[in-house]
Amino acid sequence: MVASWEGKQHGLQEKPPEVREPRSRNGCSQCKKRRIKCDEIRPACSNCVKHSITCDFQTSTSEAPSPLHPPKLSSHGSDSKSPGSTRSRPRSRPIISNNLVLGDLQMGDLELLHQFTSETCYTTSNKKDSHDLWRVTVCKEGINHEFLMRGILAIAALHLSHLRPDQAHEYQNIAANHQDRALSVFRVNVPNVTESNCHAFFALSSLIVVYGFASPRKPGTAVFTDESQESEDWLPLIRGVNSILQQAWPVVENGPLRGLLQPGIFNTSDTRLPRAADLQLRSLAELCKSVSANGDDDEAAEAYVEAVKALRKCYAKIFTRSSVECEVGAAFTWPVEVPNKFIEMLRARAPHALIILAHYCVVLHHLNDYWWMSGWAAHLIENIYNELQDPWRDWIQWPSETISRNERCLVWRPLSPEPVPTHTPGSMSNGMGSISNGPPSVSGG
Repeated sequence: MVASWEGKQHGLQEKPPEVREPRSRNGCSQCKKRRIKCDEIRPACSNCVKHSITCDFQTSTSEAPSPLHPPKLSSHGSDSKSPGSTRSRPRSRPIISNNLVLGDLQMGDLELLHQFTSETCYTTSNKKDSHDLWRVTVCKEGINHEFLMRGILAIAALHLSHLRPDQAHEYQNIAANHQDRALSVFRVNVPNVTESNCHAFFALSSLIVVYGFASPRKPGTAVFTDESQESEDWLPLIRGVNSILQQAWPVVENGPLRGLLQPGIFNTSDTRLPRAADLQLRSLAELCKSVSANGDDDEAAEAYVEAVKALRKCYAKIFTRSSVECEVGAAFTWPVEVPNKFIEMLRARAPHALIILAHYCVVLHHLNDYWWMSGWAAHLIENIYNELQDPWRDWIQWPSETISRNERCLVWRPLSPEPVPTHTPGSMSNGMGSISNGPPSVSGG
């Protein structure tokens, strides 16, 4: 080894000249511009992949791997070709083709995508067979539809704001930015849902509902926000999911996201309810019928009666559902089934509509363990109480106390005693009556 360093002056043999491989001029323009060696791997060279820039080869090759069926990841060092190899090119990491590049995503966005696929996707519902759909299939749809990917990242950012309170404000701003960009495309194109984009629109509409609940709540916020803040009006958002499904049901029903659907969820053959809830809904129905009897708005009275009927079905669905049925889907049946007139009266802060909504909060409270629903039932009850005046406030005593005691009154507990309200028909001020502990019982409705 020393001899090779000494050179000719010691009479030793000179080291043979180093033979260099001929320089290739077929490298991509990015590597030439940066004056670095290009390994000419296609569909994108390693340098362009490393620096997240578009490689010339992506547009020049017709053999780019499909984003839905990418080649297997090659191990480090497996790019070298062995003599006699029949492979036309070495294996490489899957590259999204140039026309699928999603705007200006940065490393922070990759963090959000990792958060969604590793944690957030498991928090959308208790339906376990839907978790992989959110983790894999929905994200694949997001690769082809930037608005959906933005919605995915927005939810992940809000989840991180929940998990990391010291960075909550930062992540909330990131979430708002992604959500605004997603909604700007969503609102323009939702009237033109097609077979190619209906799956993405369905997925995003579901995520918009989660975003509406997960967004920071401002103290004193009314039940409905201003028109300019319609993304936070959660009732219309839930109804919007159903509207999109109605447009594209045949396609979605047979598409990659069919596992998120729950056919027959609006059909409730078992109408059993806990006695307390049953008596409460009977009292509420009598109150709504009195609107028509007093010569008030007949259309509004009919809307109230229909809303209470839908609420009874929703209560029964939560109470009698099996452990494998999605409780989130069951809970969100009521906003879809109420008439448009009821939504109109709710926006007008009509007392009867607010009282019915307060009783729906009992259902929402069953979702309180989901991070994006935590505290929502109590928040709504507080706002409804502030909107109402005496003696209307007496009518929300039962849902208020149920939520304040953190009771899940629609959970099947046949051996547990439950509070039973006593009601004097025709007495509005005593509508909720007194609450006493009664024997365990179930009413057939």
